[in-house]
Amino acid sequence: MSSRLSRLSSLRLIASPLLSSRRLVLSHAAVAVALAALVAAPFATARAEEAPTVFAAASLTNAFQDIGKLYKDETGKDVTFSFAASSALAKQLEAGAPAAIFVSADTKWMDYTENRDLTLKATRVTPIGNSLVLIMPADKAKDVTIDKSFDWLAFLGTDGKIATGLTDSVPIGVYAKTALTNLGQWDKVRERVVGAESVRAALALVERGEATAGIVYSTDAAIAKNVKIVATFPADSHPPVEYPFELVKGQDTPAAKALLAFLVGPQAKAVYAKYGFLVK
Repeated sequence: MSSRLSRLSSLRLIASPLLSSRRLVLSHAAVAVALAALVAAPFATARAEEAPTVFAAASLTNAFQDIGKLYKDETGKDVTFSFAASSALAKQLEAGAPAAIFVSADTKWMDYTENRDLTLKATRVTPIGNSLVLIMPADKAKDVTIDKSFDWLAFLGTDGKIATGLTDSVPIGVYAKTALTNLGQWDKVRERVVGAESVRAALALVERGEATAGIVYSTDAAIAKNVKIVATFPADSHPPVEYPFELVKGQDTPAAKALLAFLVGPQAKAVYAKYGFLVK
């Protein structure tokens, strides 16, 4: 009997450290799980509150950067902007690029995204417009009047070029070609037109003196330090320059709707007006 008690006592002594060890392992595992949850929580929150992306026409760059700061001050939330020609942005949406809002510099490319079920027509708002102008490097600028009698070849000289957007796709280029066609001048100057990938790229060509003149929006000319507006195209020579805003399909979330409302609201409109956009 005493021998059995001795063996049982020995087993208890052996088992006790084993049980303590298991409890310690389980305790450490629980702590590890808790720490992992604490570490993961901020990242999960960040993903849930990821800044919405706005695909916007290049001519809105400066205005939207200011409005983004206002939105951050007002709501504490960031906004991500991607600026390019409206044609390029529409194609990116078609290829599956993620964005919450699309802002085009013409109705053509917004219609394009609607027709492909990429944006939500019911959310379209068109709060601003722009003007089409002719610019030159400031040190060579000479004011002119654009009408059907304007001699473009004499204006450009022997080998002068006109910079604008790509005339078959980029909105500023399409507006430029339409205006020149309606004025009866396109066939005369088409070989002198240099198409750039965006209005800002066309502006840069004139700023650097690589083009004699440029056809851009008045708001882009206004922010450039070394170019001058020498003429404004007649309003009836081209369709109105308008900027439709729409939510991207599948992105009509409360956050995206709130941002869209801010982009077309009074604070944003004050910024558009500051930069020379035609506010409706």
